Amino acid sequence: MQFISTRGKSSAANAAEAISKGIADDGGLFVPVSFPDLSEKLADMADMNYADRAALVIGSFLTEYDKRELSSACVKAYGQFEDGDAAPLVKTDDGMFILELFHGPTLAFKDIALTLLPYLLRAGSDIYGVKEEILILTATSGDTGKAALEGFKDREGVKIMVFYPSEGVSDMQKLQMSTQEGKNVRVLAVSGNFDDCQTAVKKAFADAELKAALKKEGVVTSSANSINFGRLVPQIAYYFSSYADLLSSGEIAAGEKVNFVVPTGNFGNILAGYYAKRMGLPVNKLICASNSNNVLTEFFGTGTYNARRKFYKTMSPSMDILISSNLERLIFEFSGRDSELTEKRMAELREKGVYSVSEQELGAMKEIFYADCCGEEECLDSISEFFEEYGYVADPHTAVAVNAMYKYKERYKDDRCCIVVSTASPYKFPSSVYFALTGKEEADAFRAADMLYKHTAYPVPQQILSLKKKTPRFTEVISGKDVEKAVLSFAAEK
Repeated sequence: MQFISTRGKSSAANAAEAISKGIADDGGLFVPVSFPDLSEKLADMADMNYADRAALVIGSFLTEYDKRELSSACVKAYGQFEDGDAAPLVKTDDGMFILELFHGPTLAFKDIALTLLPYLLRAGSDIYGVKEEILILTATSGDTGKAALEGFKDREGVKIMVFYPSEGVSDMQKLQMSTQEGKNVRVLAVSGNFDDCQTAVKKAFADAELKAALKKEGVVTSSANSINFGRLVPQIAYYFSSYADLLSSGEIAAGEKVNFVVPTGNFGNILAGYYAKRMGLPVNKLICASNSNNVLTEFFGTGTYNARRKFYKTMSPSMDILISSNLERLIFEFSGRDSELTEKRMAELREKGVYSVSEQELGAMKEIFYADCCGEEECLDSISEFFEEYGYVADPHTAVAVNAMYKYKERYKDDRCCIVVSTASPYKFPSSVYFALTGKEEADAFRAADMLYKHTAYPVPQQILSLKKKTPRFTEVISGKDVEKAVLSFAAEK
């Protein structure tokens, strides 16, 4: 399959080139020229395991990849998850389900893509003919960084650098990244918030002088963020898988539409749901859930994207984002794939911090998307009330989604089957969850985890327990303007 840039100034690429590069030469994002129709495959998926479902969905885009190798890679990647199930669907009530995506190596939904991306990137680079060492540059709001580090550690021919906001992640997230093992990894904290990290990394990708200097070192760059289609495409699979689970369990009839509620900051997770809908998945509404950084809620309400607003550090830090990169892919689709208009809007965002879509475009988006948000107190209440009602321990991101689900149901009286996409283990944010459930503060993350277990009997994952014994390797904090210097320095290390 061919891929084109949302900004239209780069030539078309096949999947291998798109994944190898990560971002188009014109600074745009790669999108497929068309969406494969898998509507006739849903019944077949009901009888498949997760790895086979994923291989089917991913392979429908990556047509030049070897099917047997892709299938084998999916089996290997998703065999790393607890009980061998990457995306279990948990029923909490009639018509209400939690899609748990946090049973992988780093306890976050990013593992779904980042356990597979090393294969997709290496195989794509081999097909595309890349002989140089690949340097992965990744900005993270908390979960992508650790998942990418774990996926790429000690991989031949690859180095990875992760940049995270120095005070914008949870203690557990910071400890997961700063203690990362591997000879080919580097982790740096950046002064500021996630948008500062993301802007600096995007600037590094676009810097022609830096590219030339890296080329002299025998290095090319790629991305493990969801701007890379190789990060995005594995996420489409869990939407199909959850629907297939509903079919196989008799919870819905074939063709019955369902709603998905997705906590999102950079818009990649929910965009994967939109792509699934374009591929024939019977989706009624995609409910976009935001925290206090409600730029997406405002956008879907007014049609204006305005990043010029106060930034909030919240208990759901992976959503503390004001510039949602993957929204570019969505507005490209709803503009009628107008690359010139998309480029103009991205320039307005970059230069003025704001852009708007037409009333017609907004109306079409509202047919599919509903957006809502909640503040910190509402988030705490949602954690507490959901546990009291169902005995389910939700992390703060999942709680934001639960809050949006109830607001949507109240507003529209919609009793369709609803799937809440749960993105992280509560033990990545134990202090916040423990406080929500008990009203007691415990700043030490490990003590909070222990107290949370005693209160809920929900087991502490081994990944958390093992962190207590580790010493941080990476403690350096840099400014955003020093990111490119750090990239070149790391690339030159042999």
